Amino acid sequence: MEISSIISAIVIGIVIGMLGRLVLPGRQRIGFLWTIAVGIVAALVGTGVAGGLGVADTDGVDWVEWAIQIALAAAGVAALDRFKARN
Repeated sequence: MEISSIISAIVIGIVIGMLGRLVLPGRQRIGFLWTIAVGIVAALVGTGVAGGLGVADTDGVDWVEWAIQIALAAAGVAALDRFKARN
């Protein structure tokens, strides 16, 4: 893995994490770094799921892949928020 891949994963993780957070209503009690971490994981898992479904490599923008990643990020942010609310 090259440094450019790591940097792009962080940038994509920030975008995916913030979009996933925007999808959820109300206030989330997790910090910015947790949002980035959830976004990075959602981006990686979402890419794998999209590849498994055969929608990862399309002409133009991969809207279905983005939707999967954002949905996973929203689910991750909601789960982490609920976990933090219990503690």
